[in-house]
Amino acid sequence: MKDQNPMNTRAVAADILARWMEDGSFPDRMLDRVETDRAFVMELVYGAVRRHATLEWIVGRLTATPPPPPVRAVLHAGLHQLLFMDRVDAFAAVHETVEAARQLGLGWAARMVNAVLRRAQRERDELQLGLRQAAPAVRLSHPAGLLERWEREFGQARAHRLCEWNNDRPDVCLRMRPGAPPAAEYIHRLHAKGIEATPHPFAPDRFLRIGHGVRVPDLPGFGDGWFYVQDPSTTIAPDLLAPQPGEAVLDACAAPGGKAVILAEHLGSRGALTALDPHEDRLARLRENLARLGLPWVRVVRADATTVDAAALRAAGPDAPTAFDAILLDVPCSNTGVIRRRPDARWAFSPQRLQRLGRVQAALLDRAATLLRPGGRVVYSTCSLEREENRNAVGAFLARTPGFALLTERLLLPPETSTDGAYAALLTAPAA
Repeated sequence: MKDQNPMNTRAVAADILARWMEDGSFPDRMLDRVETDRAFVMELVYGAVRRHATLEWIVGRLTATPPPPPVRAVLHAGLHQLLFMDRVDAFAAVHETVEAARQLGLGWAARMVNAVLRRAQRERDELQLGLRQAAPAVRLSHPAGLLERWEREFGQARAHRLCEWNNDRPDVCLRMRPGAPPAAEYIHRLHAKGIEATPHPFAPDRFLRIGHGVRVPDLPGFGDGWFYVQDPSTTIAPDLLAPQPGEAVLDACAAPGGKAVILAEHLGSRGALTALDPHEDRLARLRENLARLGLPWVRVVRADATTVDAAALRAAGPDAPTAFDAILLDVPCSNTGVIRRRPDARWAFSPQRLQRLGRVQAALLDRAATLLRPGGRVVYSTCSLEREENRNAVGAFLARTPGFALLTERLLLPPETSTDGAYAALLTAPAA
C-alpha cells in the first residue's frame, strides 16, 4: 500500500475491507500503511465497517447468491460511496470501483459489480425505504446481541441514540496543555488560519474540536507540545487519581500515553511517574509522545502489569520506586465506549470475549493491589460500557480483597456527554 502500489484508492480500501472480513485484521493497523489519498481511504474503510450490517443487507437485496468476501468487500466500498458518503461523483465511484475489482484479481466479477452498483443507484429510494423498515440491528448496523444488551441496560431510546452516535465520524479533539495559550485564544489563532475550531461542551476550558481534514502536525504549537490529541473522556481517570507532587505514581497500562501525560502534568516533575506497557511498538510511540511534550523524566518500562515485579520496575533505574502511592489501571477491554472511533470493535464483541477480558482485568487489579503502599489508591478504568467490565469487576475485586474500599465511580455514556464512553472507579488500600 505504498505510493508505488498501482491500485486505485477504491482497490486499496476494498483490499483492507476484504482482509478484515476474512481474518479480522485490524483496519487501523492496515490503514497505517496507506500513504496515497489516506483521508479518503480512511473515510471509505471506516464508513464501510460502521455500516457493515446495513451493507450486507443491501448486498442481499441486490444479488441472487451471496458473493465471496473479496467481492463483497468491493461491493461494500462501492455501495457505501453511493449511499452514505457526501459529495461523491457517482459515475467515478462506479467506474473506479469496477476497476478496483479488476485490480484485485476479480475481473470475473467486474460485470456483476457494475450491475449491482448501477441498480443501487436506480433503486436508491426503495432501498432507503426498506432500511427504515428493517430490523434495528440492520438499520443501526450493530450486532443484534450487543444492541439487545444495551436496550436492557440503558433502555431502547438511549441504546438507539448510542448506535446512531457510533455511526457518525468521530470528532478530532485537542486538550490544551499547561503553558499553551488558553483554549479561547488558540481557537482564535486557528480561525485566523481558516481552520474550523470550537470549544468542546464537556470541558470548554480544556478541550476544543477541530474540523475534519486538518493534519494535526501542521497545527500551530504541535512541535512545542501545546496540545495532545485525545477525547475529553480520557481525563476522568487521571483526574480522579489526582496525583500530588512528591508521590510515586504508576501508569500500569500506559501506551500510547494520553493519560500518562495528564498524570505527569499533575505531578509537575515533582514526583516519580513510571509508565508500563508490554509491547515494544507501543512503547516507541509512548516515548515519542513524551519527548514531544517535554516529559523526559517519566520512566518507561517494558513489562506486563499482570506479572510485573520489583526487578522489572528497577529496570528503569536503581532509584525507581517499587511501591506506589497511586496507580492508574486503564485495562484492556471490549472498547464498546469508543466504537465511534473503533468501528470494528462492535463486530468483535461477544460474551466469550467479555469473559476472557474479565480474567485479564481481574489479574491486573490483583497485581496492582500488591504494588500499593498502605493507604494508597488505584483508579480502575475502561473505555467500556459493559457492567461486567466496570461495576461488576470492581465489586468482585472488593469481595476478594479485604480492606480495599470504593470511594467513587463515574460512567460517561455517549452521546449524552458528547464524549467517548468511559468508566473510572477510585479505590483505596487499607492503611498500615
